[in-house]
Amino acid sequence: MIRYRSTRAPQDHGVGFAEAMFRGQAPDGGLYMPDAVPRLPAKRPVGGSFADVARRALGVWLDDELGAEVTAELCCDAFDFPVPVVPLDDGTWVLELFHGPTAAFKDFGARFLARALARVRPRGQRLTVLVATSGDTGSAVAQAFDGLADAHVVVLYPADKVSPLQEAQLTSGPANAHAVRVAGDFDDCQRLVKKAFADADLNRALGLTSANSINVGRLVPQLTYYVHGADLLALEDGARDHPMHVVVPSGNLGNLMAGLFAREGGAPIERFVAAANRNDVFPEFLATGVLRARASVTTPSNAMDVGNPSNAARIQALYAGREDALRRDIVGESVDDETTYDTIRDVYAESGRLLCPHTAVGVAARRRHRDVRRTLVLATAHPGKFAEVVREATGADVPLPESLQRALETRRDPTDLPAEID
Repeated sequence: MIRYRSTRAPQDHGVGFAEAMFRGQAPDGGLYMPDAVPRLPAKRPVGGSFADVARRALGVWLDDELGAEVTAELCCDAFDFPVPVVPLDDGTWVLELFHGPTAAFKDFGARFLARALARVRPRGQRLTVLVATSGDTGSAVAQAFDGLADAHVVVLYPADKVSPLQEAQLTSGPANAHAVRVAGDFDDCQRLVKKAFADADLNRALGLTSANSINVGRLVPQLTYYVHGADLLALEDGARDHPMHVVVPSGNLGNLMAGLFAREGGAPIERFVAAANRNDVFPEFLATGVLRARASVTTPSNAMDVGNPSNAARIQALYAGREDALRRDIVGESVDDETTYDTIRDVYAESGRLLCPHTAVGVAARRRHRDVRRTLVLATAHPGKFAEVVREATGADVPLPESLQRALETRRDPTDLPAEID
């Protein structure tokens, strides 16, 4: 059985997946990492539903602890929406991760985590899910825990730093979800969450757990769409198991970390491009070897406005002593605001396709690597969540899926708080 150890104490005995999931963050403030990344099944049939792909990919992680039937049940229940790969231009495909109930890639991890917690927690145990969001995580988590008995979700989000539709989603959640608008930025929200988890008395009183990507229960399920993307790309171009490059719009680095788990497990990914906006902490780290956390700046791709990415600790742990391999496996790119707008406009003019600003950052980064023939770009959110940015870039109105339209009609007032732990 895989054991999970804190990034701050890798020599510890560690805990199982269920305990790491309930705790969210290790007691010493570190993040849980597996003691080994398991190999994916050697032969994977191409095709079938995404839930089938997820079941096979997660089975090597979870079956020994949860049982194969439980893993299959969780995948079938959580992943009930399409995950298509579509061509963008010559040599570039887009993996659309925004067809879940809140129209963002965060639905994958949040839905699996909620169902896993419900399946394995003791009956009647109180659960308070405390989460910081830069835009998309909060609404995905709130929706995922809708109707779960004895569970409450508290979402901290930065005032005036999410899109109007994102705020509508955050404040229109189910009755057991509570939106808190913090006078600060995402890093302030994340700092408050970490301080709360470091308070042992508060943890015991409220049954705190996390649904940010600091929680392995949300992070590990995200590796499934990398495996799925590789399989679908093989169907598209007939080059099964030929290495590909994957461009990952990157903020708090959880999405990239999940991709690294997939690659370590044997997914045919040659290299990642970590595409950041002007918050270029991670590209700078790759270039200099120094992780210099700093205050985030506001950009059109607001969900990536992170100045102190939590999952950098996991990436450093994975590559400890292997800095050359880190720079071989990941290249960093930083995309400015003007280029983001230009990319949205250019892609629309070329193909009629609308991109959210985060996906546009990824496409812009991809276009700096034209020499690479086979590249998959992750489309992380529906463009309707950022209609104002898309309209400014293209002049086009974005048709909203039903879930986003409903959020606009049912939003409520949030609770306003200062960025103070008290």
